[in-house]
Amino acid sequence: MSAERPTLPPVRLHTEAELARDALAAPLLARAARLARWAGPDTRVGAGGELVDAQLPAAAEHLGLTPDEDGAAEASEAWRLAVDTGLVDIEDPAQETDGLEAGFDEDDDEAGSDEALGTVTAGENLALLTGGSPADVLAIWLDGLEAAHADATAPAFDDFADLVGEDGSIDFDALDWDPETETEFLDGVLGNLYLLTVGDGADGAPVPLPALAASMIVPDDMGEPTDDVLEQVSDAMMRLDDQFRVLEPIGIVEYHPVDEALLVEESEEDVPPADEEDVTRYGMVRLTPLGLYGIRARMLEAGVDAPAIGDLTDKGADVLLGGVAHYPEGAARAEIQLWLERRGSDGAAAELLDAARGEDPVAPLRRLHCQQALALVGAEAEPAVRAVLDDPELGGLARVWLAERGAGDVPAPSETMIFWLAIDTIAAQLEADGDLDELQGLVEGLSGQHSGFFDEAWRVDHPATADVLEAMGRLHSDKKQAKDARKAAFKARSRAGSTD
Repeated sequence: MSAERPTLPPVRLHTEAELARDALAAPLLARAARLARWAGPDTRVGAGGELVDAQLPAAAEHLGLTPDEDGAAEASEAWRLAVDTGLVDIEDPAQETDGLEAGFDEDDDEAGSDEALGTVTAGENLALLTGGSPADVLAIWLDGLEAAHADATAPAFDDFADLVGEDGSIDFDALDWDPETETEFLDGVLGNLYLLTVGDGADGAPVPLPALAASMIVPDDMGEPTDDVLEQVSDAMMRLDDQFRVLEPIGIVEYHPVDEALLVEESEEDVPPADEEDVTRYGMVRLTPLGLYGIRARMLEAGVDAPAIGDLTDKGADVLLGGVAHYPEGAARAEIQLWLERRGSDGAAAELLDAARGEDPVAPLRRLHCQQALALVGAEAEPAVRAVLDDPELGGLARVWLAERGAGDVPAPSETMIFWLAIDTIAAQLEADGDLDELQGLVEGLSGQHSGFFDEAWRVDHPATADVLEAMGRLHSDKKQAKDARKAAFKARSRAGSTD
């Protein structure tokens, strides 16, 4: 029933229905769907399934874009996504090419390279965008995210022809581009942005681009960054500026790009700088709720432990209490509330109490969350709680819960149970890595309630007794009490050794 700490804190995701609506509204996917419905048997595509140049003005016009080079580029990008996500199918372009070449003669020379090389039909996924489930829509969108991610990490070049050798091979070395390195860098940035967003709530504040770039470049133990490191951060910012411009249309980020005037200021000393205090000029990015969903999906695919609130609703109480053991308080409460809503209150209290037992290191935390869960169950938990009043592990918890509800006829705890509960409570907080000031207050409060606390505490038959007393010795502000705690810890270890 013990649980390992999750790599990341749990994220609160929007419902699948809400996320699917966001996905359909993502500009790039929306344009891809419009082009897929616009396309037909007469649509002309090249060998790679791309729209031929002659088709791009009409495609751009259909999308309401300007018929210039920028509009054509955006239409081409949307069409590529339609192909990548299965909104359109290109039937046998290679076979069609062979047929064209077989029947090609000099009279056909006017057709040029813009001749159609494949037949366009509606893909199966196009109908799913309107008639499928939210999960279907999100699966299509995730394919789109993969395509956009690949575009964001693709190399930039001025003339592709310069990279093609005489034998038709591509000289990738000339690009100075390592696809694995580029992918790892962008994934690292998105992972940091995810962590910042989850820590700040699903509607986290925008993050300055320099901070994100620095998180990937500046070592944690570096004080003042060197000029070389600052230059690397600047280069990374420009790289991210390009990548976030590519990723924004798929809907994972809201992006305020780098002010282009900054580039002018760096290259022309005569241009007076604008407000240097305006951090937004250096780029601001925020992960959207859809972005949280998408980045988490990519991390799960990569084997990263990225929990979401609601993951444990169909699990047993043992998995629930173990799973939320290291969650922040608010996230744990939300997960437990969802579990209770699905499980129902009938028998829930007894199941939770049974799952709270144990002597492993996480057991104190399970008992702490069990007590919080019982508060959510309410009065219906009282029979199950009273049934464990004599339990050495749960009796103290039960008395606290009943007292908090103002219940009558609650037997007084024995001194042994009082000390055991004190050790268990501190052990839970130590395992949770809680706020040190709060923990210090708890330590001093518990030891102050009982005169001669440390003279008795070392005898407590709890697996964490020695560790708790050592921690109390470190945390207690009173030097004499701290010394007494350390002595008690030594006695506890000696006692444990003699009984092994």
